[in-house]
Order: sequence, then C-alpha cells, then structure tokens
Amino acid sequence: MLLAIGAIIAGLILLVWSADRFVEGAAATAKHLGMPSLLIGMVIIGFGTSAPELAVSAMAAADGNPGLALGNGYGSNITNIALIVGLTAVIAPIAVHSQVIRKELPLLLVLTAIAGVQLLDGQLTRLDGWVLLGVFAAVMGWSIYQGIRGKEDTLVGDTDAELIAHPMPLKVALIWLVVGLVLLIVSSRMLVWGAVTIAQALGVSDLIIGLTIVAIGTSLPELASALAAVKKNEHDLILGNIVGSGIFNTLAVVGLAATINPLTVDPEVLYRDWTLMAALTLGLLLMTVGLTGKRKLISRFDGALLLLVYVSYTGYLASTIIS
Repeated sequence: MLLAIGAIIAGLILLVWSADRFVEGAAATAKHLGMPSLLIGMVIIGFGTSAPELAVSAMAAADGNPGLALGNGYGSNITNIALIVGLTAVIAPIAVHSQVIRKELPLLLVLTAIAGVQLLDGQLTRLDGWVLLGVFAAVMGWSIYQGIRGKEDTLVGDTDAELIAHPMPLKVALIWLVVGLVLLIVSSRMLVWGAVTIAQALGVSDLIIGLTIVAIGTSLPELASALAAVKKNEHDLILGNIVGSGIFNTLAVVGLAATINPLTVDPEVLYRDWTLMAALTLGLLLMTVGLTGKRKLISRFDGALLLLVYVSYTGYLASTIIS
C-alpha cells in the first residue's frame, strides 16, 4: 500500500515535469522546423497541458482498466471547471474578453452532448472512439484554419512567448522531446499501477480513483497555468486553457482510450459524472456569456459556487468509498 502511494506521488510529480519538458522540446523543435507561432500555440501548447490525461488514459486502457481511463478524462473536465476556475475566480474575478471563448464554450457543450449519447448503450466501442478522434481532428483543423485566416483572436501560450525571447538550440530541443516523451510513459505507468493497486486494496472501483486522485493529479498543469495567468492578469488564457483542455479530454483522451480497448461504462458514469460535467460546462457558459449575451465577468461568488459543487461532488464520491 505504501509503495503504491509512493508510486502515485512520484508518478504525478514526474508526469507534470516530463509533460512540461516534452512541450518545451516539441515547441522548440517546431520553431526550428519553421512552424508558425500560431500553430505552436494552438496545437503543441494546447496538447501539452492535456498530455498527462492522454498518457494516463491510454496506459489505463491498454492495461484493461477502462474505469480509470474514463474517470480520468471526465474527472479532469470536472476538476478543471469546478476546482481550477472556481479557485482562480475566488482569488481574482475572471474578466471575459476573447470571442474565441464565447464560440468554443458552446462547442464544448455540443461535444459533451455527443459524448453523452455514446454512453447511452453502456459502452464505448472502437467505432465510438474513432468518431471522437475524427471530430477532434475536424475541430482542430477548423480552429487552425480560422486562426491562419485571422478571423479569430488567438491566445499565445507562455511557452511560445518564452521561445521567442529565449530560443532553444535544436539539439537540446530534440533531447528534451525524447526524454520528455519517455518519462511521460514511465510516469504514467507508475501512476496507473499505484492507482489500481490502491483501488483494489480499498475495494473501490478504478473509476472513483480516476475521477478523484488521478484527475486532480493530471490537472496540475492546468492549475499551474491558471495561477500564473492570474498573476499576469491574462484572464483569457485561463479560460482558453480550460476550454481547450475540455475539448481535448472529451474527444482525444476518451477517444484514444476507446480505440485502444473498448470501454464498458457503468450507469453512474452517465447519470452522475457526465451529467455533472455537462451541467458545469453549461454553468460556465452562463457565467461567461450570461442569458443576455453581455456578461463579461466570473465573480468571486461564481468561483465559490463552483468550489462548493466540487467539494460536494468529491465528498459524495468519498462517501461511496466509506459505505
């Protein structure tokens, strides 16, 4: 048991660190290869904050732990909105300016509905997974196309700005790219093994572990980015990261897991976890846009409400473990 706890702690620390190194290496390599800054910001940086979820869910699916894979994907979305947006809004109200957020949040709500339809039959087949990945490719392609044509305002990540100010040599970039990827795989293996071991020892489902411990751990990059953005008063980066991560988790993370190993879905995933995820997405849309379309601030009260929802949900999951 202690070894499993140690594996989770060490795995989470290594996972977050290796994801950061992987993103830096990938972004610098792309820069050397002539990729535009826009694509680096939208694709590589956006992928980077969701790399932990992707790696852990893929590893869990390959090991035959579908609950952990699905719980990590949906749990991360719940954590991102309820915990991270809630916490940052309590620290400092979040001003909403970007038109990207106003268009991508409704898109995330539609994608969440599609995911819910797939859960109705109690399973996620490989076909379901390929559909999710196909939709993800279409969404990314359209976002990149719109960005290139200059029809949308874009969010430039800190990593991309750092690349411009302090360029990384190609050799170093390639080293970090490879090292980061290898450590992502190793740390994901440690985390999955520790989580499954603890779940078995406590007699709880790997779904619950995925929704709580693993989801919080893999959402640490989003939390770090949000807190850094608060200090720099870059509020659009907070919401852009959260919404982008939500799209990535709903489509790519769950989709990849299903294509690796079809997932059997427990009924509570639909009526409890997916329902909360959809409600939080709708709530975030109302907080940012409002019923009249004129609202432009997520207040401290909104943040406290989101935190209350997260604490209540986590407490309910904990009560199922105790009972």
